[in-house]
Amino acid sequence: MRALSFLLLLILAFGCKSAATLTDTKKDDGQIAFVIIQLNDVYEIAPLGGGKHGGMARVAHLKDSLSAINPNTFMVMAGDFLNPSLIGTLKLDGQRIYGKQMVETMNTMGMDLATFGNHEFDIGRKALQKRINESQFAWTSANVLEVNNDRKTYFNINRDIGNVAIKPYYIWSMTDADGTKLDVGFVSACIDSNPRDFVAYQPVIPSLKAALEAVIPKTDIQLGLTHLALEQDKEVANQFDALRLIMGGHEHNNMSVPTNNATVVKADANAKTVYVHRFSYNKNTKALIIDSELVPIDDKLAAQPATEAVVTKWEAILDAKLKEVVADPNEIIYTATTPLDGTDSASRGVQTNLGGIITEAMAKAFDQPAQAALVNGGSIRLDDMLSGAISSLDIFRVLPFGGHVVKVDMSGALLIKTLDYGLSKRGKGAYLQRYNIDRNALGEWMIGPTKIDPEGVYSIALSDFLLKGFDIPFLTADHPEILGVYTPEPSEKAGDIRRAVIDFLKQ
Repeated sequence: MRALSFLLLLILAFGCKSAATLTDTKKDDGQIAFVIIQLNDVYEIAPLGGGKHGGMARVAHLKDSLSAINPNTFMVMAGDFLNPSLIGTLKLDGQRIYGKQMVETMNTMGMDLATFGNHEFDIGRKALQKRINESQFAWTSANVLEVNNDRKTYFNINRDIGNVAIKPYYIWSMTDADGTKLDVGFVSACIDSNPRDFVAYQPVIPSLKAALEAVIPKTDIQLGLTHLALEQDKEVANQFDALRLIMGGHEHNNMSVPTNNATVVKADANAKTVYVHRFSYNKNTKALIIDSELVPIDDKLAAQPATEAVVTKWEAILDAKLKEVVADPNEIIYTATTPLDGTDSASRGVQTNLGGIITEAMAKAFDQPAQAALVNGGSIRLDDMLSGAISSLDIFRVLPFGGHVVKVDMSGALLIKTLDYGLSKRGKGAYLQRYNIDRNALGEWMIGPTKIDPEGVYSIALSDFLLKGFDIPFLTADHPEILGVYTPEPSEKAGDIRRAVIDFLKQ
């Protein structure tokens, strides 16, 4: 009653409009809080692991929930989302989907800002430009330029208003309920691990230095949004004390790594986790508090209906397309009593049971089986464990790049050189998963029980990707120590590596 009487007195004294102004006006206290949700390395829009982990509709629900508490909630993607994915490899209306499903999903879920990852350039200039144009979120990168007839310029977003250059920095401006205003600057860089003729990678440190010099005068806080190797991120953090936090990608496992200045944080791939960063800033004292929480995205979270509808649409397209290759993508083809390790860290670092199955299937995909088989660990993209009932769809997700299996006659010397190179790349995509090849106690390479003879000739099944020299530069079809290559017809079992594995598991 007292509160009501006081309000009536205000209305009588100042009029209705003035009373509302007096009750609603709050004084700017110079303090402001905001939230950033960080994702990185997301290739699948739907949940994985039988629906237990990940799912972009669940992330969208998380953003909606946090935004309801604090409208100043922002969501960023630290690179690698247009490729590779199983859906992205398919054709729709005669064209590869190439990340269209991801952009539509990110638009619907309310993504705010993205930076390039090295896999964005896999899809080529034309498709990349289409995806950039379709995106309703902003892009930024300080060190990635587009090459056009020897001219290097920032990539553009082509909209109705014309071409808008992607800037080397991005500024997020916000205001809270009491009128406190804040400008947050983001600077970004991408690892130069994916050379393409239409892309120029500028040196990371000078590029970020120039971007920071431009953005610092315009902003209160500066943050990093990067797609770099961890050691590069640590160097960036130690070089630039203006950066208060570096939200990174490229590695596929979650981490929080402190440095002398900022902390480098990365979430798990495929949105199995996201980082939620809560910021509290005092504009008067310049004091900043950052609370970073790794949040699991699992079946305990609800799905946002609008994003779930987009995901469901694309999953239906996927199902129809897969049925053009296998009759029933959801057919259970194998039961794994021991989980099959398809995690990135294992596939790129140790011989795994899943790598063994894939390569054995490759070797036995021919009427006359190969003596052994090799595949680069980077081809295995599931980044998860497969256990229990395994379907054909699971194998497509393990090997979204597809491609055929070739049978190569090569010298023992070249085989040893290839194996040594793969071993030297432990931790990278060029690490080799193997069938019927191992090292003895002396470190010598063996095929079965026999030491590889440098003067001998061996029949080895390879993924066609390996024979293109991308991961192992000297391993190409025209190498003088490659004595013969058998390339299967598309209809043959070896004509698609996924079909080879599916048929092998069915047996």
